[in-house]
Amino acid sequence: MRPFDALLDSVFQNFDPPQFTVNGATDCNESITVLREMNGVRTTVRFRNGKIYAPLAFTRQIPAPLVGCVDVAGWAETNIETGIRSGEPATRRPRKVLRVNLNATGGIGGTVIARLIQSSIDRRLNPVEVIRLDKMSFAVPVRDAGSLQLKAVAVRPEIANGVLNLVITYEFSKI
Repeated sequence: MRPFDALLDSVFQNFDPPQFTVNGATDCNESITVLREMNGVRTTVRFRNGKIYAPLAFTRQIPAPLVGCVDVAGWAETNIETGIRSGEPATRRPRKVLRVNLNATGGIGGTVIARLIQSSIDRRLNPVEVIRLDKMSFAVPVRDAGSLQLKAVAVRPEIANGVLNLVITYEFSKI
C-alpha cells in the first residue's frame, strides 16, 4: 500500500469525511464532502509525469430551478503544480481541477459544476502549503562548542518514478 493511501484510509476510518465550505447565496448545504471512493474512483494522491495528481470523490448539494436543492456526486481530477516560478515560494503550490465527472448525468452539467468546484478550491484551498520551512529547521549540538543551526531557506520538489523528493537548501550558522 502506498503511504498516502494508508494515511487517507486512516482519516476516512477514524474521522468524519473532510468538508470544505462553498460560498453561495442558496438554501442548499454549502459544502463539498470528500469521500473515500465513488464509482470505483478513490480519493488518493499519485506522483507521475512530474506532477502530483489527486482524484477526489465528492458529494454536494446544488440549487436547481423549480426543484430546490439537488444532491450531486462524482469525482474531480485535480493536480498540484510542482514547477517553481520566479518569485513564488516552492512551499506553497496552486491546485487545479482538471475535470469533473458527475454520476448519472452523462457529462451534462459537468462544466458548470467544474467551474463551481474550481472556484471553491481557488478561494478556500489555494495555494496548498506542501511543507513549512520552519518545521524543517533545527539545531545540532556540537560537543564543547555550542550548536550548529540548520535553517531551511528553500525547497525544490522533484518527481520521478512515482516518488516525490524534496530537495531542501539549508543555511548554517553557529548559535
